[in-house]
Amino acid sequence: MAKKKYGLTEGEWAIVKAVWDNQPCAAPMVQEVLEKKKKWSYSTVKTMMDRMVTKRLLKTERIRNLILYRSVITKKEAQKGEVMRTVKRAFDGALTPMMQFLLDNSNLSPEELKELEAMIKSKSVFAKATPRRCAKGKGKREKGKVKSKK
Repeated sequence: MAKKKYGLTEGEWAIVKAVWDNQPCAAPMVQEVLEKKKKWSYSTVKTMMDRMVTKRLLKTERIRNLILYRSVITKKEAQKGEVMRTVKRAFDGALTPMMQFLLDNSNLSPEELKELEAMIKSKSVFAKATPRRCAKGKGKREKGKVKSKK
């Protein structure tokens, strides 16, 4: 079964963050959290949460007359969906131009740059250790080079 791609609206992000921090939780509690930030009424929050249940972003559990909400999606799934959607729209799906843009337009500290370098190095070590398969009829891969079949 293919993983679902999640694209949340700004309002859905606000609600799902409140749910992640407090789950299981009732709509009045979420409204109370968001009232300070968004100035949303209870009916607005409840309507959005019910729509999120329909979209399978949240699920409910009924205990007598109390409805508790839980998130169906993880923070990582939501972040991945958001980032990949942005990469697709703004950079035609290419990660390298996006990374270049972020590096050029961010004020990274030397510590942050070292951290990013370490992540890239560890990822490239993993990539070298993982053998890659070539598409059928495209040749064999040997030590980073493509060798044609004869």
